[in-house]
Amino acid sequence: MAVVQTPPHNLGGKTEKIMNEIGLSLDTVWMLLAAMLVFWMQPGFALCEAGFTRSKNTANILMKNFVDFMFGSLLFFFLGFGFMFGSEGAGFIGAPNWGDLSFYKGDLPVEGFLIFETVFCATSATIVSGAMAERTKFSMYLIYSAVISLFIYPIEGHWTWGGGWLCNDATDGFMMNTFGEVFHDFAGSAIVHSVGGVLAIIGAMALGPRIGKYSKEGKSRAIPGHNLTMAALGVFILWLGWFGFNPGSQLAASGEVNRVAISHVFLTTNLAAAAGGMATMFLTWLKYGKPSLSLTLNGVLAGLVGITAGCDLVSPIGAVIIGLVCGLVLVFAIEFIDHKLHIDDPVGASSVHGVCGILGTMMTGLLSTTNGAFYGFGWGFFGAECFGVLVIDLWAAICGFILFFGIKKLHGLRVDKRIEEEGLDIYEHGEACYN
Repeated sequence: MAVVQTPPHNLGGKTEKIMNEIGLSLDTVWMLLAAMLVFWMQPGFALCEAGFTRSKNTANILMKNFVDFMFGSLLFFFLGFGFMFGSEGAGFIGAPNWGDLSFYKGDLPVEGFLIFETVFCATSATIVSGAMAERTKFSMYLIYSAVISLFIYPIEGHWTWGGGWLCNDATDGFMMNTFGEVFHDFAGSAIVHSVGGVLAIIGAMALGPRIGKYSKEGKSRAIPGHNLTMAALGVFILWLGWFGFNPGSQLAASGEVNRVAISHVFLTTNLAAAAGGMATMFLTWLKYGKPSLSLTLNGVLAGLVGITAGCDLVSPIGAVIIGLVCGLVLVFAIEFIDHKLHIDDPVGASSVHGVCGILGTMMTGLLSTTNGAFYGFGWGFFGAECFGVLVIDLWAAICGFILFFGIKKLHGLRVDKRIEEEGLDIYEHGEACYN
């Protein structure tokens, strides 16, 4: 016989407090789990980049991916977190925090929020590595990785996620006065990926192509990667990590609103990835006579990058459209950058993250179910998205030009010809990845 328990009297306030505590604890655990998944993208990038390049440079590539997270963690903790979230979003840049986290006020633990933001910062720096692979001095890589983590990313992050002017919804603010909408980038198509892509293409321009990449007549020659199995595993890891990257940006899981939101973002993220890969596979099959594995891997990433801005606002069908468009455009972007511009990007980072990051952000302005132009809400939000990604990437381009061409002029960015021909592993690190 069941015993019916009578709820205690006069405990309404205490019960509510307990439930709030449970909710905050659940939100904290969700945020930290998402941070773990985003951190897991770091080996995904490492394996993908290593697989798409030659075996003689593998140790160098793996080392750079470790450096990105080590540098990013320390520099973002000491200074970048304040630059991004200090001064309550006012001004051009926040105030440096010098390792003091007490300035930040929020419901969730500041230490957990710092870790979550740190893994995003490291991702932005890592994107650049692939486009500059196989010919960059390791010492110079340390410098530009530090500058991205400490300066370039936190400042544009201050304008957006830090509560700055691009996301300021005050009625007298610039964005509301100009467009009637603020810039929206839920998880970083523009803030993380397009910035990394723009820096990647400028870095590759400053370096110049790898030896033997272009003939005297200017014809592009393929330099195949040494291990597509490794690259494919890297993409699978990145696909998994993106389920922390996008849904985790909700920063909460308790309550109906949050559980519906993260479920929706999971779905749109996965659909865009699948659609991007399918679009690229069938286009390469039609265009080249055979479905390309290497390009299909990048097509999956193109769909993931494209959906990252609007994964919370678009419908599942909208996510499929974004994935399809990004997967198709990717193929032509890689060809144009390689064959027409003669910029040597070994992993296609400038196309995957730069072109598709911009495209996905702009398409959010069209396909958002709450304020998109294709849903009858006018063109204000689309204008805000275009303006936001333009400003952010112009900032990245100016900084990247000064950074990479400055290093090239003052110290040299590229290794000697003999080192490039024989491999960076032995000359730069004194050990080979394969023995």
